[in-house]
Amino acid sequence: MARTLRRLADENLLIVQVWLVSRLLFAIIAVTLAVAGRRPLESVLAQWDVGHFLKIAREGYADPDEMAFFPGLPLLLRGFTELGLPAVLFGTILALACSLAAAFALKRIAGAWGAIAWILAPTAVFTAVPYTEAPFCAAAFWAWERASQRRWGQAALLTALACALRVSGLFLIGALAILAITQGRNPSRRRGVRDGGLGARLAWLVLPTAVLVAYVTYLYGLTGSWTAWFAAQEAGWDRGFHWPWEAIANHWEVVQRPTPDHPEWVWLFRAELVSWVVGVVVTLVAVFRKRVAEAAWVGVQVLAFSLSYWLMSVNRAVLLWFPLWRQVGEFVESRPDTTGWRVVGVLAGLVALAVQGVWAWLYFTGRWSS
Repeated sequence: MARTLRRLADENLLIVQVWLVSRLLFAIIAVTLAVAGRRPLESVLAQWDVGHFLKIAREGYADPDEMAFFPGLPLLLRGFTELGLPAVLFGTILALACSLAAAFALKRIAGAWGAIAWILAPTAVFTAVPYTEAPFCAAAFWAWERASQRRWGQAALLTALACALRVSGLFLIGALAILAITQGRNPSRRRGVRDGGLGARLAWLVLPTAVLVAYVTYLYGLTGSWTAWFAAQEAGWDRGFHWPWEAIANHWEVVQRPTPDHPEWVWLFRAELVSWVVGVVVTLVAVFRKRVAEAAWVGVQVLAFSLSYWLMSVNRAVLLWFPLWRQVGEFVESRPDTTGWRVVGVLAGLVALAVQGVWAWLYFTGRWSS
């Protein structure tokens, strides 16, 4: 027992240490760019979608294109502002706290090495700035962990929170429904757990579904259209419906066409394609291992990205794919504890930090970063 507790403490300490190193790297890059450019730190942190969230927090959905963003994070930023707090700074603190909470949820799902791999993901900078990735992952990962333990009431509340943050909550509801079915039709007999059986488990998912319905209804009240969210996606981000082969063809054309003024575009779009392939592989592996709900969680997102004009923001979506990090964690755990593998692990960690640094630099300098 004492040995188990010590091992768990060591794992927790290692997760916190890796998290601190990674986030310190982001902080050093951001502060250095702010000082070198004689700019406020907030202007370095508030790139790309942060501007949309801040605008919604100030003005609501005055601009129809802003309806592509769910209201959860803007409401939180508005709350900070109402309290007289700097929204960008406290949004960043929120993201940092949520990223650590997500890592510990992932530890329960994917093991310590799965959590560490997630912390070191290439696009982890988006979990350290006022984006929805960190709070969504914290809510979604804990929702999955709670549902896996048959704590469906808790899972439903966390999923409702996730649904207020981004459309990925819809996919989470679907995957949880499959998990509810695959857990069996009978109520749990585990001590202290009463999930009420299949009907009760599915009934709990009405709560997060109501959050999505409320947002769609709210947009209908503003626009008179039940498809206002889809219209905003298409108008602002070219995410109208296309067949997968069309999306891949359009994406491949961009990959083959370097842009002298933006040399990073080519390799970032190549990374999008790699991330998409990773999603396909993770889905197939999950199916092979009979983890149907996990396969659905990743597979439906891969499909959704395949129905746009091109493959965009897949690099960021990788952060949401806990089955990927579970598979990574299981691979690491299956390796022998030898000096050779330890060296490989250290080198992989250093490379991951270097890639994170480059990606953070892209984001903080306002370059396209997926």
